Formats: sequence, structure tokens, C-alpha cells
Amino acid sequence: MTVLMPAPTAPIALPRLGALLRHAAPRVFESMMLPVLVFYVALIFTNSHVALAVAALWVYGGVAWRLVRRSEAPGTLMLAAGTITVRVVLTVATGNPIVFFLQPCLGVFCVSMGFLLTAPLRRPLIRRVVADLVPLPDHVTEHPRMRRFFVSQSVLWGCAQLLNAALSLWLLLSQTLETYLLVRTSAVAVLLGGAALISVLSLRHCLRGLETQGLEG
Repeated sequence: MTVLMPAPTAPIALPRLGALLRHAAPRVFESMMLPVLVFYVALIFTNSHVALAVAALWVYGGVAWRLVRRSEAPGTLMLAAGTITVRVVLTVATGNPIVFFLQPCLGVFCVSMGFLLTAPLRRPLIRRVVADLVPLPDHVTEHPRMRRFFVSQSVLWGCAQLLNAALSLWLLLSQTLETYLLVRTSAVAVLLGGAALISVLSLRHCLRGLETQGLEG
């Protein structure tokens, strides 16, 4: 009689904080922060319509450069290209440069609701985000300790993005574009950077707990 032995449990790979930051930081900077910086610099020396065109061309240029080099463009950069296209079209159609920044505020609000509303679900939105950045085996992500981690991170990022949207909308409607760009970029960098640091440290703590205690529920 053949006895089937259970497959050995795969070891849990603990992501190093420095490695995660080196992997994520260039993509976040290129797709989220750099287009706004390019727009702001162009706005100083030209007008809003030229600044819109320069920001869009900068993002398209990043995609084209990778196509020429036959390297794969990051998903965040492709998302940025699609997003900036919609924003430029709506801004030109309405003739109001505020529209260029209003859409991201609404988008961030929807993302915050996505995090908060899916927090109690078996597969919350934050779980997909974590899986993109830190691939983990199913027997780890299904563990009760990891599920509690996903709930806490859903609340953390839902509240952080809700505050991001509220602050951005208030600045957009009450301040000049120059003030909006300067204050909002700095404040959001601190807000989301702090949330990201908490998430990475929390994930490491959670995985170390699983490694120490084993994967029993």
C-alpha cells in the first residue's frame, strides 16, 4: 500500500525592507510623482495648456523609450499613461485646468472606499496589492494571522487614502494651482510614505510570527 506523504511546507521568504523600497520607489516616483513635477515646472515657464501637453508627452515618452529598448513597461507606468490621457482630454474639453486634478481626487476617494468596503471579505482589495508587491504562497495568505493583517491594512490604507482625497480636494478648491501642487505633493508623500512604512513593518512582523509559530491555525 502506497502512503502519500504531505508535501513539505514551502519556507516563507521574508522581504527585506531595503529591497522592497528599492523595487517600489522608482516605479512610484516615475508614474505618480514625476508627471506632476514635470507639469509644475512647465507651468512656471509656460501656461496650463502647454504644461498639460508636456506632462502627457513625458509619460508617453517613458512608454516609448521602453518599447524602443524592447523592455516591458511597468504596469504603473501604463496606468499613468491611460490616466493622464483621460485627464488631458477632459481638461481641454472643459477649458478648466482644475479638472486635470479633480479626477485623481475622485479616483483616490473610490480607492479608499474599495479598501474599506472589502476589508471584511475573504479576498479584500489590499490582498491583491500585497500579492503584486510581495508574492506569497496560498498557504500563507490563507492563514488566519494573515487575514487579520489584511483587515488591519485595509483600514489603514482606506483611511490614508480618504484623508488624501479630502486634503487634495480642499487644497484644489481653496488654493491656487501652484500652492495645491506644492503642498499636496509634500503632504501626500509624507502621508502615504508613512502608511507604506507601517505596512512593510507590519508584514515583516506578521511573517516572522508565522515563521516562529508555524502555519497551524
